[in-house]
Amino acid sequence: MVPVSPWRILAATLLILGAIKSTMASRMAKAGCQETCGNLTIPYPFGIGDGCFYYSGFDVSCEDSRTYMGDSSSQMVIYDFSLLGGQARVSTLIANKCTETDGNWTDSWVSTGTDRFFTLSSRANKLTAIGCNTLAFLRGYNKQKVGAGCFSMCPNDKSVGNSSQCSGMGCCQTSIAPDLTFFNVTFDERFNNSEVKNFNPCSYAFVAEQDWFRFEPAYLEGHKLTEKYKEGVPAVLDWVAGRESCAEAPKNRSSYACVSTHSHCINSQNTTGYLCACKNGFAGNPYLEDGCQDINECKFPDQYPCHGDCTNTIGSYSCNCPSGTHTTDPKREICSPNTTSERARLTKMFIGISLCAILLLSCIFALLIKCQKRKLMKEKERFFQQNGGLLLYEQIRSKQVDTVRIFTKQELENATDNFDSSRELGRGGHGTVYKGILKDNRVVAIKRSKIMNMIQKDEFVQEMIILSQINHRNVVRLLGCCLEVEVPMLVYEFIPNGTLFDHIHGKYRTTSISLDARLRIAQESAEALAYLHSSASPPIVHGDVKSPNILLGDNYTAKVTDFGASRMLPKDEIQFMTMVQGTLGYLDPEYLQERQLTEKSDVYSFGVVLLELITGKTAIYSINDEEKKSLASSFLLALKENKLQSILDRNILGVGTELFQDVAQLAKCCLSTKGEERLLMTEVTERLKAIRSTWRGQLIESANEETVCLLENTSQYDPSITTGQHRSLMTLDLETGR
Repeated sequence: MVPVSPWRILAATLLILGAIKSTMASRMAKAGCQETCGNLTIPYPFGIGDGCFYYSGFDVSCEDSRTYMGDSSSQMVIYDFSLLGGQARVSTLIANKCTETDGNWTDSWVSTGTDRFFTLSSRANKLTAIGCNTLAFLRGYNKQKVGAGCFSMCPNDKSVGNSSQCSGMGCCQTSIAPDLTFFNVTFDERFNNSEVKNFNPCSYAFVAEQDWFRFEPAYLEGHKLTEKYKEGVPAVLDWVAGRESCAEAPKNRSSYACVSTHSHCINSQNTTGYLCACKNGFAGNPYLEDGCQDINECKFPDQYPCHGDCTNTIGSYSCNCPSGTHTTDPKREICSPNTTSERARLTKMFIGISLCAILLLSCIFALLIKCQKRKLMKEKERFFQQNGGLLLYEQIRSKQVDTVRIFTKQELENATDNFDSSRELGRGGHGTVYKGILKDNRVVAIKRSKIMNMIQKDEFVQEMIILSQINHRNVVRLLGCCLEVEVPMLVYEFIPNGTLFDHIHGKYRTTSISLDARLRIAQESAEALAYLHSSASPPIVHGDVKSPNILLGDNYTAKVTDFGASRMLPKDEIQFMTMVQGTLGYLDPEYLQERQLTEKSDVYSFGVVLLELITGKTAIYSINDEEKKSLASSFLLALKENKLQSILDRNILGVGTELFQDVAQLAKCCLSTKGEERLLMTEVTERLKAIRSTWRGQLIESANEETVCLLENTSQYDPSITTGQHRSLMTLDLETGR
């Protein structure tokens, strides 16, 4: 059974309450206009035919007992209206892409636009994609161009499982931007079903109500999804009577929607604009004149209690005790005989019951606090043991680990002001990093992970032991961990100057990084990865090499960080991954296809970082809001067409082309589609050292030539000025390249 969404429950509740409150059969449509279509009531401001709706966009049509937005050519069927909620439930179409038996494929996309009073609800809807090699895009407009993407993969039909959730294997879901007045759904043509067409010939994508859809593995077979939902899938539109707020709405003009005598304006909770509602004590359609009618509360004693004589009033009701009885509020209390002794007896009874209740509640509250404290202590102890705390403690005592400290949860909460958002240093796929200040005033970085990245506690402790023994100047040092929480928190040394990504593309990009500094950062990052691959025992594959995971310390020394996707590999073995991990644009294509994580996967990702350093572009980039491009693909195409300078960063183009050719050839070797053709990380390091040495030699030679020229022309200048120029050349700054 498909569960009912919260929006539908709210709409149904509002309709039921409206039926209970209403004391007369008031119309919901304008006089003389059709009020129903099939089983659906069409309330004004919506309407069928000229003069029956509020503004263009609220006009609907009734064809074959179905209600359409506008007319049937829109293909948008209306299922429900909500006057108080400001929402309409409608149908949207499904985009699909299928691989035919002859190897060709067909591609259909869907596009939907709405009137200015309607937007696609970002709270109630999600973008859903179904397929085993599918990347679907939603592009829309809400005063600017926005978009969202959803990527679904599955190597075979057995990997999908029987789950009804969209977990990324065969089905994925993602949120959409708010206030969309137009959107279309398309597919990335680089991904198709040709390799999986034997069990998944078609991919699908659609925008639908998020709690409505339940994935079934059978949807991957043939055309079962489009056959089941031929008329489309349900989505939710937010609507308003006007785009102004209640404070800005022109109440003295004919365009003001809240025309009922007893209606008032309310700001929409879903989008920008206002709606109308009947005042308390009234019910009906607030958009119609005299649409809000008085409720006769006396006819509904269950909803409006009265223990005396009930009298209806306009917008309310009064309740009076009969003669000879008394109470302070007959709407809530039973009318009692009006005698002093009875009142005194009731007063004493009330006081006695109140004191007993207070005493009982105090005891219960104290007991609950004690139980809660005991529960928290047991939970901390359980997490500590579950995360291998006892084993790690023994390793520390035996001196196998002498650089890692075990922190308490309270210590890290105090260090981060209870993980206040102002202490956030960054968010990633594996968790959030906070800046912390310990009691000894040491500044640290605390990583609070989202998921447990271990299989067994012994393996996690062993990983902690290995990471604690990594001692390399270009790898962020692990200081300790907290194990008394469900997912362990890691404490690292604090690196002050942000990430390489920030300096190339982000908040620090206004300050250009010199070519020599870029070569040094590349060399230091390569040395760190080479150390992990060759010197660590067992070898460590980073698994998520990218510019946001390279921090810059004092003097902009490179520090590789974020080992959330890392794997320790025994010698001569590879790691098979059931789920793809990493970042789009940096992912090794061979890893995407084979699911085998090796040291060469890091080499490919490092090649993309090297391209960022010499081009100044992000791994996935666009020019003038054009279609997204892969930096690696664009670079290889430019190199093939002998147009290397067209893609390089203009800030560093004032040097010889030979240097860039050397760097470009090195990047090309890293970006080979076959892992066996790529260099080892140690070879990459040596190549970078040679390139940087050649570059620095050219700078020194150039400086010496300029000095000789100046000395030969000394007679033409004032001696003091010549001396200053000579001194300036002899103190050449290799970091700036000038």
